[in-house]
Amino acid sequence: MKPVLLFTLGLALLPFTTPAHAAPEIGNPAPEFMANDVDGHHVMLSSLKGKTIVLEWSNPDCPFVHKQYDTGNMQAVQKEATKDNVIWITIDSSAKGKEGNYPAPELKKIYADQKANFSHLIIDESGEIGKLYAAKTTPHMFVINEKGVLVYAGAIDDKSGFEKEEVKTAKNYILAALNDLKAGRPVAISSTKPYGCSVKY
Repeated sequence: MKPVLLFTLGLALLPFTTPAHAAPEIGNPAPEFMANDVDGHHVMLSSLKGKTIVLEWSNPDCPFVHKQYDTGNMQAVQKEATKDNVIWITIDSSAKGKEGNYPAPELKKIYADQKANFSHLIIDESGEIGKLYAAKTTPHMFVINEKGVLVYAGAIDDKSGFEKEEVKTAKNYILAALNDLKAGRPVAISSTKPYGCSVKY
């Protein structure tokens, strides 16, 4: 076998990997992104400076997401946040052909039927935004303050099962972080371990 063929065969046998994105760090500027939401509105993170922002990674087929939405808990947290002028951005990073991937009209209807209260719904089919934030689970939550600095990353609450009864006694980390920001305090709990289904990149 010619040397060039040996070299080619060797490359073929190497494991295929994609560049890893480092998770954004608490206290640093949140990574910039821009995308159109399902209604065609352009969303650019840096243009939202001056507003508190919540990012919610979601997959409507995930039982952990069902736990939050079927009980109305996620909608209640969204409503509480948005009434205080927080911008809530729900992101679906499921790749084409994977669980949770839907055309925009279908995904929009799913959340409309659930009476979701987010500001924007973004389909991140390429996974670009998800990988930028190293989003691992659905749900995986991030809070960004008015200066564009990441102040919370992790789980929505402290009950990591998918039993719906858990939401009644759960400590909600997002509401706690938003209350701290509203009161002008540093976010007391700024990082937790996310739980849920893996993001379907």
